[in-house]
Amino acid sequence: MFKRGRSQVVFATFLTLATLVQGLMVKQVPQEKTVAELLRRVKRGWVWNQFFVLEEYTGLEPLYIGKLHSDMDQGDGNIRYILSGEGANSTFTIDDSTGDIHAIQRLDREVKSQYVLRAQARHRVTGRPLEPESEFIVKIQDINDNEPKFLDGPYQASVPEMSPIGTSVIHLTATDADDPTYGNSARVVYSILEGQPYFSVEPKTGIVRVSLADMDREVREEYQVVIQAKDMGGQMGGLAGTTTVNITLSDYQIFFVPESAPVGSVVGRIRAKDRDEGANAEMTYRIIDGDGRDTFDITTDPTNLFGIITIKKTLDFESKRSYTLKVEGSNRHLDPRYLNKGPFSDITIVHVSVEDVDEAPEFSAPFYYAEIPEDVEIGTIFKTVSARDPDAANNSIRYSIERTSDPGKYFYMDITSGALMTVLPLDREEIAWHNITILAMEMNNPNMIGSVSVAVKVIDINDNPPSLTQYYEAFVCENAKAGQLIQTVTATDPDEPTGGQHFYYSLAPEAASNPNFTLRDNQDNSAWILTRRGGWSQREQSVYHLPILVTDGEPPVQTATSTLTVRVCSCDADGNVLSCSAEAYTLPASLSRGALIAILACIFVLLVMILLMLSLRSHRKKPCLTDEEENVHENIVRYDDEGGGEEDTEAFDIAAMWNPREAQLGKLRQDMMPEIESLSRYVPQVCISGGIMATGDGNVHSYVLSKLYEADLDPCAPPYDSLQTYAYEGEGSVAESLSSLQSAASHNDHDYDYLNDWGPRFRKLAEMYGVIEANNSLW
Repeated sequence: MFKRGRSQVVFATFLTLATLVQGLMVKQVPQEKTVAELLRRVKRGWVWNQFFVLEEYTGLEPLYIGKLHSDMDQGDGNIRYILSGEGANSTFTIDDSTGDIHAIQRLDREVKSQYVLRAQARHRVTGRPLEPESEFIVKIQDINDNEPKFLDGPYQASVPEMSPIGTSVIHLTATDADDPTYGNSARVVYSILEGQPYFSVEPKTGIVRVSLADMDREVREEYQVVIQAKDMGGQMGGLAGTTTVNITLSDYQIFFVPESAPVGSVVGRIRAKDRDEGANAEMTYRIIDGDGRDTFDITTDPTNLFGIITIKKTLDFESKRSYTLKVEGSNRHLDPRYLNKGPFSDITIVHVSVEDVDEAPEFSAPFYYAEIPEDVEIGTIFKTVSARDPDAANNSIRYSIERTSDPGKYFYMDITSGALMTVLPLDREEIAWHNITILAMEMNNPNMIGSVSVAVKVIDINDNPPSLTQYYEAFVCENAKAGQLIQTVTATDPDEPTGGQHFYYSLAPEAASNPNFTLRDNQDNSAWILTRRGGWSQREQSVYHLPILVTDGEPPVQTATSTLTVRVCSCDADGNVLSCSAEAYTLPASLSRGALIAILACIFVLLVMILLMLSLRSHRKKPCLTDEEENVHENIVRYDDEGGGEEDTEAFDIAAMWNPREAQLGKLRQDMMPEIESLSRYVPQVCISGGIMATGDGNVHSYVLSKLYEADLDPCAPPYDSLQTYAYEGEGSVAESLSSLQSAASHNDHDYDYLNDWGPRFRKLAEMYGVIEANNSLW
């Protein structure tokens, strides 16, 4: 897998350090076989899917972007890193050995904000891919390198003379090419550099307003205002741009009002000049003509000097963009003595201009209602809504469903036509009503969104079978008579038919002719279960199962079968249940249930003990060698008495040595496993078949070989070599008797040359006696 290297963002560096620590912890786990087999490493994809790098790097060296590293890279140079995609090898390069990525060209976010690249790790020699190709993004981070600009400046504007403070003159907008989503690089604040105290500008909106009242066109007609737009929220260090607004005071009353202004809001103030003072200068105002006399109203302010024009009806820029009012101002107090010098009134024309406001789309209805059956096919269109842009531009509308209003995602809205359709099966029993919200958005201004509610009622379909209201378990007394009521049953159905619920009850076909019970449908959504006979007995049968068939009355008809359990109980004379248990009839009268359980427990314990003893006996194995018999060939037999000599046979059976033919070949020796290859080289081999010596010469050699054969077949012989020496003299020996007994009676010189003819076994003896004859002086 690939992992990102260093980053230009602090929090990403912290993530890298945390990942390295986690990697070290994984490498320190002991590589035990069981752990390694159970905890297998799962291959991961990209740990990060994008790099961040600041734009406008001006250094001389290539700009380090980050590092790609594969877990299969052991640092031996066998892995080659390959970079492809946008700007690969032209804007970005990668060290194919280390995976370091550098930018070799100056990056400008305003030209291209991000690059999509792909990385691949291959074996340097074979070219075989070691990691699947992965895609990642190099995102260019913005720096504040563009100042705000007024694209349409310098500007010309006019405002009626005598406009009140706050009257809107012009709306200015400065644009900043920096990223508006990152930092404050594109956050513009407006301020006025020239034009005070006559005008001011709103810092956030850029609307220039009148800030000095009673400006007279006859005194000064034109004003030059310099407006500055500064980014970084107006803080020190931000970049700034300026523009000039030439404002002219008009000689008639003109007011600008947005179409979204509510009824009752003030449009503007007008004043009729009077050189009189005090009460003689007080005025009263009224609209006497004009196409806006039904849309606007005018009142006199408390000082009786100004006329206040207000909105009387809702404005709509798309319907009417301007209005003309003919307003009369006259003296409130008239002196009859000077009436002939009149008139004491004047008329002015007031022009009201309605400003367009981008409005949200409007639906053709305030809300919608729809009904849809729950078994409707997926993809069925059941409602179409429509909305329009009330603005003059009449932008195209795109529709969507507000997702929080349809969490189950049952519906789909066609984005262009406004058709509403189903995409999942509906279930009235689960959700009977769906209240969804439809959104309409302008194509050219996604911020303008209208909404409307659609109430969707899911119409019920008879798709659920009825069932008994609860699990019923009835009882019948042993003394019950035929026709006795033992249970009343009712049913329920999750469906809601328009005509109400109506259920039909009957016994299942297999139980319709049973001799024990019958069912009576009461025709009121209930049924009775009655007995057909008397003479009930727990001993004969203690439990009965009665299948009951319940059918609803709506098409398509649904049917379900439920089982009623009926127990036979002993009751008193009033029909009260005494016992529904049959144990009194199944156990002896003198034996209680507790006693029976104790007896069964004892029997079980005895069986377990017997099985355990048999198991131990079958697994007992008699050892082949006892402690007394073990290592017999290494034991020293000590006798405290004297005499006996060769006649002492207590230690071993000497008779077997004197007469090998009388040896019991069937008796197995358990003290040794003679596997003496050295002895067999010097002893003539004889044919042995079935453990019986084939030859009958009775020599000791055949006897030893027989014992060897028996030992080879003995599974209990100890696993070691041993040699048993037998001091046998006499019959069958080529040397006859070598005993020194009675040698003193003979004075003849013995010739021992014949010892050399006896073979290798007597070679040592021949050499010893030969030396003695050659050196008689030693005697």
